[in-house]
Amino acid sequence: MPGRLYYDDSYTTEFTARVIERLKVGEHPAVILDQTYFYPTSGGQPNDRGTLGGAAVLDVLTRDADGAVIHVLDHDIDGDTVTGSIDWERRFDLMQNHTGQHILTQAFVQAVGAQTLSFHLSDDSVTIDLDQLNLTPDKIYAAEDLANRIAQENRPVRARLIDPADAESVRIRKVPERMFTDGLRIIEVEGFDTTACGGTHVRATGEIALIKIIRLEKRGDKTRVEFRCGGRALRDYREKNAVINQLTMDLTCSVGELGGAINKLRDELKAAQSALKAASTRLVEQEAAQLYEQAPCYDEICIVTAAFENRDVSELRLLASKLTDHGWTIALLGTAGEKAHIICARSREMPDDMNVPLKAALAVLGNARGGGRPEMAQGGGIPATLEQVQAALLAARQVLLP
Repeated sequence: MPGRLYYDDSYTTEFTARVIERLKVGEHPAVILDQTYFYPTSGGQPNDRGTLGGAAVLDVLTRDADGAVIHVLDHDIDGDTVTGSIDWERRFDLMQNHTGQHILTQAFVQAVGAQTLSFHLSDDSVTIDLDQLNLTPDKIYAAEDLANRIAQENRPVRARLIDPADAESVRIRKVPERMFTDGLRIIEVEGFDTTACGGTHVRATGEIALIKIIRLEKRGDKTRVEFRCGGRALRDYREKNAVINQLTMDLTCSVGELGGAINKLRDELKAAQSALKAASTRLVEQEAAQLYEQAPCYDEICIVTAAFENRDVSELRLLASKLTDHGWTIALLGTAGEKAHIICARSREMPDDMNVPLKAALAVLGNARGGGRPEMAQGGGIPATLEQVQAALLAARQVLLP
């Protein structure tokens, strides 16, 4: 089987190899080499990227039939011998976060007795799912502190092969159905953790630099822990620090005072919204009174017809409610705009079904849809001009007139 050189050396980024097979993966050309440093997607770790013979490596896969590593390219390459180049920034980022995952997983075991059930590493996120719920901040910090102490101690990280029969003391989620090495590959963090793994890792824990938990999420009977390592942790800190600095400048407070300042703003906003709602209600009540006074009445039934432009639908419903509070009143209201809306409402003591005039109004607008209760029906949702809404309300009114 073609050699997977990354197993023994995760740091080499330039190599030459011989093309032993050419094929297609979807619409893209692909090659299989006699040896490769490109890591294929597997074990929760994404594939390497880079170039091969001048072509960009879009994906790296393992062929099910024989375990060969397939390099998917953006265009065809010539020649039997090619030069490969690994994207080192991406490779090292994955090495930092994968090794950091080993350490954090073991830290949770030692600090709080929580076992890792699954692991996922992507270009911007790394998570582990733990078998415990309701982890307190103290437990989270204990595991995080232990993980960072191991990173700071710069312990050696080594890969070696063992007989699968000797794996009793090795942390392993599932024995692989197929191994591409002459034995079970394990990763040892000296004096701390031994895990079966086929991924790429740093040589010493100090290269991880920092392990920071950033989010917890309950997933059924599991807790998902999202974290950042190395360069990702630094970028995460920079982004959040920039946000905090901007907030402290805008609110003219210290970092320690930020929570209180935000709570004060929230309370002020809630009070302002309450006052605005009360003022808006009073205005709508006054508007309803004026519209009612001006409305024509037919056999003691008053019909209020009014069209607006770009009016809030919830405010339109409130206006309809205030109008029909008068008794023996029908309100035919509409608003024009990108999402025109029609409301047909009546007082409670009246027998009329407002779906009937609504249907007539919506037929004028075209493809609008709607419905509702006998006392209030509404619909719309399509663009309409003020003139079109007025015409729709006229059609609704004509249905109601004797």
